[in-house]
Amino acid sequence: MIIGSHVSMSAPGYLLHAMEETRSYDANACMIYTGAPQNTRRVPVAKLCIDEARTYMEAHQLTMDHVIVHAPYIINLANTIKPDTFALGVSFLRQELERVQAIGARVLVLHPGSQLKEGEEKGLAKIVEGLDEAMEGMGEHMTIALETMAGKGSELGHTFEQLRWIIDHARYGERLSVCMDTCHMHDAGYDVSDFDALLAEFDRIIGIHRIAAVHVNDSRTPRGARKDRHANIGFGEIGFDALCAIVHHPALVDTVKILETPYVDGHAPYGEEIRMLKAKTFDPALMERIKKC
Repeated sequence: MIIGSHVSMSAPGYLLHAMEETRSYDANACMIYTGAPQNTRRVPVAKLCIDEARTYMEAHQLTMDHVIVHAPYIINLANTIKPDTFALGVSFLRQELERVQAIGARVLVLHPGSQLKEGEEKGLAKIVEGLDEAMEGMGEHMTIALETMAGKGSELGHTFEQLRWIIDHARYGERLSVCMDTCHMHDAGYDVSDFDALLAEFDRIIGIHRIAAVHVNDSRTPRGARKDRHANIGFGEIGFDALCAIVHHPALVDTVKILETPYVDGHAPYGEEIRMLKAKTFDPALMERIKKC
């Protein structure tokens, strides 16, 4: 199983620290942000301890193929109202792609964007415009994975059809992929508990071969609530059995699975949640045990 979680790229170790944290969870994959997801401040690539991280990875059987990078939330390619904000998003996305290439990762996960009540058609077209600009000259081994969204507010990408439209109309559509998010799909109205049926629908509309990663999260809200509120594994509306079946699904055996579940009283839950998923056994006392760490 290829599984891990969001890990920190904090100073002074940066990427080396992220790999050390990954191993502390008994994980073989991880997801990072190259800086704070809420702003554009970034440490120069030369300071990210990339060579040190690679040496550590080689010594501990970790590979860059299992490292996912997430683009910052401030990028909104669907913004049709403020040209300066759109231009900033395109420029910063291009810079993030360069940083991903420097790190040596292959997948950059991106929230498609919010249309700000300008309508789905205009928003989707603007996303395509932004991707066309940002992806020009992108490294050949890289892909932008459009994340399945919950449909909160005016978010786009909450249906498979919207993602397919973006892929079909983008100049570099063959370089686009999808990052499934179990919480987001559940909140958007998809029945994640019947994953075989969901995969069949996804395959018909987009194609299973385009799944680059899966965010594995439970949800605090009922199906179709369109809220995007993550819950810890087995402690939400999706439930442990459904999520365990997804991470062990034969169609996803070579796909990176990433946990983005909430911290518990300031403690990272990822090591315990990963162990629980590997064992295929739900621990109802998990939250209390994490609190006592």
